[in-house]
This record gives sequence, structure tokens and C-alpha cells, in this order.
Amino acid sequence: MNSEGITFEQAMAELEGIVKRLEKGELTLDESIGFFKRGVELTKYCNKKLDEAERSITMLIEGENGITEKELSV
Repeated sequence: MNSEGITFEQAMAELEGIVKRLEKGELTLDESIGFFKRGVELTKYCNKKLDEAERSITMLIEGENGITEKELSV
């Protein structure tokens, strides 16, 4: 299943559900591996979205020399 096309929030909710299922320890080995792979995919997707958000959080400040960009620290 592809992570593209879902929101960050949907990916996080799915990832939380996967973690809960894995923590219960009631899955077969094959099921656990499948959920683990999906979890890795979702983690990469969420990290990518967070990186994109961090890069886009800039504040434009109009100063004497025109418009400059100042990065905001989170």
C-alpha cells in the first residue's frame, strides 16, 4: 500500500494503530513483518512531510534592503 495520497494525520493514526497491534504480540510472524514494513513506509512518509513543512516555515520580513527570508526555529 502506498503512503502517497494520505494526509500526515492519517499516516500517524495508521502508524499508531500498527504499533498497538505489534505491542499486543498476538500476530503471526508473517503478519508482524507485514505490519512492520508498513510502519517503516509510514515513518519515512511522515519524516518526509515534516522535513517539507520545516523547509516551508519561513517568515518574510520587509526591511530596508527589500524582502528577506528568515527561518523560524521550531
